[in-house]
Amino acid sequence: MNHFRCVVIWAVALPVCMASIHGIYNFGQSETFYKKRNCKPIPETLLLCHDIEYTEMRLPNLLGHETMNEVLQQASSWIPLVQKQCHPDTRKFLCSLFAPVCLDDLDEPIQPCRSLCESVKEGCAPVMSAFGFPWPDMLQCDRFPPDNDLCIPPVGIDNLVPATKEVPKVCDPCKEKEENENEIVDSLCKNDFALKIKVKEIAYMNGDTKIVPETKSKTIYKLNGVTERDLRKTVLWLKNGLQCTCDEINDINAAYLVMGQKVDGNLVITSLKRWQRGQREFKRISRSIRKLQC
Repeated sequence: MNHFRCVVIWAVALPVCMASIHGIYNFGQSETFYKKRNCKPIPETLLLCHDIEYTEMRLPNLLGHETMNEVLQQASSWIPLVQKQCHPDTRKFLCSLFAPVCLDDLDEPIQPCRSLCESVKEGCAPVMSAFGFPWPDMLQCDRFPPDNDLCIPPVGIDNLVPATKEVPKVCDPCKEKEENENEIVDSLCKNDFALKIKVKEIAYMNGDTKIVPETKSKTIYKLNGVTERDLRKTVLWLKNGLQCTCDEINDINAAYLVMGQKVDGNLVITSLKRWQRGQREFKRISRSIRKLQC
């Protein structure tokens, strides 16, 4: 049942929130709740589909979401899949379901063409499978209309290259940095805590990435502002994590050195590095921590 929770593991496990397709539209059949003038502006907070080619969407959408709050909650889980760039049309396909285009002169929703689904599935299903998630049954491509119907097609061949050129921004705490011992000590002293953790799960809330470590996380360093109670119930936050990538956390079995600060009661990550036993950098870090004098 874990696949049906809206807690998603990304880079640890692909962000496919199965609950987001629980009420999917019965493709190919007429539905009375799709009527004229049920158009809603696509809000800026719908990061998955904001600034797409159109500005208004249908509610309920093709996934059965009846409120904008439900759309916002479920759609955020899929942003990291778009960031993986497994196919240039991933965003178009997902938005055709989460935020289907709304036109006043059409009573029926415009669905994605079967070929659009098939091309995205071909590119992204292997990525999903690598993280333990099958392509969802409710998104099997034979549910969508053939290309000779009114539907949203894949991009043309001429547009494929430009679509793949955009490189997602790397989250600041996840950027690789070469630091000597003095710089490591300085970095530690600027933060409120340092932890050696393994990741239990990752979720996305209000545009931020929520990281829940395994319970056996080890406190390496802390200041007075952070209590042992804070660290025993650790939830770490990567601010604006849905708008950037952090390929550092791509292995569920790896250990990580996480540093950060306590901000408004939350433990906010400022630096995240994979902990590799015997690696020269982490030998330096261990020495620096033992000699730490802030």
